[in-house]
Amino acid sequence: MKIDRVSQSLPFSCEQVFDLAADVERYPEFLPGWISARIVKREADVLYVEQVLGIGPVRLRFGSRTMLHRPDRIAVTSSEPPFRHYSLTWLFAPGPAVSCNLSVSVDLELDSRLLQLLVDRVLPASITGAIAAFEARAKRLYIPAGG
Repeated sequence: MKIDRVSQSLPFSCEQVFDLAADVERYPEFLPGWISARIVKREADVLYVEQVLGIGPVRLRFGSRTMLHRPDRIAVTSSEPPFRHYSLTWLFAPGPAVSCNLSVSVDLELDSRLLQLLVDRVLPASITGAIAAFEARAKRLYIPAGG
């Protein structure tokens, strides 16, 4: 399944939004469906991550390679099972005043047709929900209480 682009303007700097997206090990704290995420190796601006996602009763365990292109792009790829291929790209572009235009695109194909059907049904809403979860986390971290 390919999602060309889901975009949203967030009232935070691109550096702040980038930092949230790059902090992979915190994903289970605020992203629905993320069970675990652990960086197993770092090489300059490349992270190798083991993660587990939950879709209902299904658990997807896989490794990924995350390339950090601070401050405007993060590219996540995997060809490990259960994926034939997986590509997720985050784009961060400054907007008016202090804001960031965030765009997320995903292209993935799973080894299992049945699992692919399940993911195809939930992925669009999952991406939109993930962006909302990042925005909520940014508000908690970057907006003072009562502000």
